[in-house]
Amino acid sequence: MNGAAAMVRCLEAEGITRIFGYPGVAIAPFYEEVFASGSIEHVLVRQEQAAGHAASGYARIARKPAVCVTSSGPGAANLITALATAYADSIPMVAITGQVNSSLLGRDVFQEADMRGATESFVKYSYLVKNPDEIPRIMKEAFYIASTGRKGPVLIDIPCDVQMASLKKPFSYPQEVKIRGYKPSTRGNDQQMNKVIAAIRKAERPLVCAGGGVILGNAEACLRRFCEKNQIPLVTTMMGIGVLPKAHPLYFGMLGNNGKPYANRAVSASDLLIIVGARIADRAVPRPQHLEKQVNIIHIDIDTAEIGKNLGPTIPLVGDAGEIFERLLEEDFSLDMDPWIRELTEIKKSTVDHRTFSSRLVNPNLLVQRLSEKMEADAVYVADVGQNQLWSADNYVMKNGRFLTTGGMGTMGYSIPAAIGAKMCRPEAQVVAVCGDGSFQMSMYELGTIAVNRLPLKILVVQNEFLGLVREHQEKTYDGHYFGVQLYDYPRYDKIAEAYDMEYFSCNSNEDLDQVLDVFLACDRACIMVCRVDSANNTK
Repeated sequence: MNGAAAMVRCLEAEGITRIFGYPGVAIAPFYEEVFASGSIEHVLVRQEQAAGHAASGYARIARKPAVCVTSSGPGAANLITALATAYADSIPMVAITGQVNSSLLGRDVFQEADMRGATESFVKYSYLVKNPDEIPRIMKEAFYIASTGRKGPVLIDIPCDVQMASLKKPFSYPQEVKIRGYKPSTRGNDQQMNKVIAAIRKAERPLVCAGGGVILGNAEACLRRFCEKNQIPLVTTMMGIGVLPKAHPLYFGMLGNNGKPYANRAVSASDLLIIVGARIADRAVPRPQHLEKQVNIIHIDIDTAEIGKNLGPTIPLVGDAGEIFERLLEEDFSLDMDPWIRELTEIKKSTVDHRTFSSRLVNPNLLVQRLSEKMEADAVYVADVGQNQLWSADNYVMKNGRFLTTGGMGTMGYSIPAAIGAKMCRPEAQVVAVCGDGSFQMSMYELGTIAVNRLPLKILVVQNEFLGLVREHQEKTYDGHYFGVQLYDYPRYDKIAEAYDMEYFSCNSNEDLDQVLDVFLACDRACIMVCRVDSANNTK
């Protein structure tokens, strides 16, 4: 058995049945063994970055690590943005990159790139494989590291000659992992747990702030039971959207610069903020030092490094969100939350949205509301980055589905490949990618992947002929000096849809919106819908 065959055997042992990649000479031995095995489907993307985003979408729906593969040099370098995106969003992923022969490392030969050095700051761990006999251990560790603690991408860089070299020892895939110095704490320190319990008992206006870590930790159900049992209201960060349905009486919206004003007022009015699985970065709390003085804070996170990074907690607690809230469910807090819920309800009712939107073309808020209301209850909504992301997060009607986006890195071009991964993971689910005309053009080459794989994926393009969020910033910050942001009326979406055998729909008015959305969502083939919105519309 050679190293490449050992890699395939390891993937099979991990239950991997599909990988996303782009081949090249430096990874060709591995591809040969994938071909020979017949047990792993390879999805050819059209650019390596898309392999990473597709693996991310697949991993988020599967709730376990997914795999992407590229060749060396520019192929591996193209993957870097997707790795950085997955790292910022804590998505479990194993990335395999081919490398030049071991004897040529460090000589700047054709298509050599130092991937371990290049990705050091945004992968959980990385390996340069030098001995084929080490492959089983390395692969086992990679999947373990990616899927435990704060989840994230792990890189395995493997020279071509190591892939072709024979193992000297019989192949044996490890049953367990022992890594010195890597033992994620999941239970939560008992002393800190007692402090958390005491603080909750004492609170009169407690509020839970749920981040993406709740979903990544599969803790939605127990956190929901905790809130319902004790009638404690909840807000989310952008990555935490979906922890509670939008119509739930305890849900008070997304906080932050682009969140609901009443969610931010709820945070300010609380006397105990329970932050779970969120780093609370600048878009969520612009002035954390003010909040620290006003509110007692419990910060629960699996990653020690995230606690206190942006917001100093009164009580820090390191642990798995699911385990911690299962323990909290055992407690009887006997809280009287009726006055607090009434206060928040009045805040919500009295909050006035002072934004105005052009009556021309389609109102983007109405578009997201109508789209998400009409989508199936368990559908997957994948938002890209830009104004479309903020309109989506602000107006998405969560039922029992999933809301996917990239909040940490904010990577344009994410939605289409991520939606491909999500659809391949759940073929029976309705999956809609929502993007602007700028982000669409950053990944429209993946329409080829959609066509070849016959994926009945739906893509909705919010077209305003600008890089809308940058245009908005230039309007408010630089006196409307619009520079380098106009996209004009390109591309011709109907022609692109025709070129890739996709159905095409368009809508230019609120009056036609419901009818066109109904036809768009009922289409059983891959399709594109373009909604024209006024370029003067802003997110806030």
